[in-house]
Amino acid sequence: MNDWFIVNSNALRLGAFIGLFILLAVWEHYQPKRPLTVAKIQRWGNNIAMVMLNNLTLKLLMPFVAIDAALYVQQQWGLGAVIAENNIMSNTLIVVLSIMLLDAAIYFQHRIFHKIPVLWRLHRMHHSDLDIDVTTAIRFHPIEIGLSMLIKIAVIITLGVPVIAVVLFEMLLNLTAMFNHSNIRLPSKIDHYLRYLLVTPDMHRVHHSINGRETNHNFGFCLPWWDRLFGSYQAQPALGHQKMQIGLPYFRDAKECQVQRMLTQPFRDK
Repeated sequence: MNDWFIVNSNALRLGAFIGLFILLAVWEHYQPKRPLTVAKIQRWGNNIAMVMLNNLTLKLLMPFVAIDAALYVQQQWGLGAVIAENNIMSNTLIVVLSIMLLDAAIYFQHRIFHKIPVLWRLHRMHHSDLDIDVTTAIRFHPIEIGLSMLIKIAVIITLGVPVIAVVLFEMLLNLTAMFNHSNIRLPSKIDHYLRYLLVTPDMHRVHHSINGRETNHNFGFCLPWWDRLFGSYQAQPALGHQKMQIGLPYFRDAKECQVQRMLTQPFRDK
């Protein structure tokens, strides 16, 4: 079963991505949380073009990606090897723990990209979107995507993460990122309880506030626990979800939504 899952991982990820994207896009259309400020066709066209460019860049420049790293390691060293050799826990528990550790690594990576100026220049392109919806989840600079993959590979090799855990985590990260960036309206009671298990759209929207203090909260992409544990959790935006502004104080011209403008943002001053 594991072998089948690994062999078909790309098809499974693509199918899950397309399925959830369509579901959230329809949900956003009929029950949006906030009105959009930029024409959807303009933002969506450029954000989708950006993810296509990123995938092409990874294929051309980084033939060795996260799943390949896990296949290479195969629990030969690192935390995974120690646990497996000493029968400390079941395989299922190892997979669950690995997914949690990978998610924690992404949380700290996210914080670092906000903290170090040169990395923030790359990451701020994600934040310069003037609206936040399902396509914002795939709007990242190609250089950031490459660096993020290298960090992920380093974590996988160091920990000796099982291949199945990497496949599941890659799918989970992709799907939850689309969910928590989406512009869907969730009943407040559902949001209140769901955010104990997953980062919800209302929780992550705080992170995309134009208010710099709020931008440095709610770094989680999948699991919400790291923000609570490490003091970066903020329940709601100060101005509320309807009155808050999305984006950065700079790069606010709608032309900045164009691919060629997004690509040059890290190299331009505010």
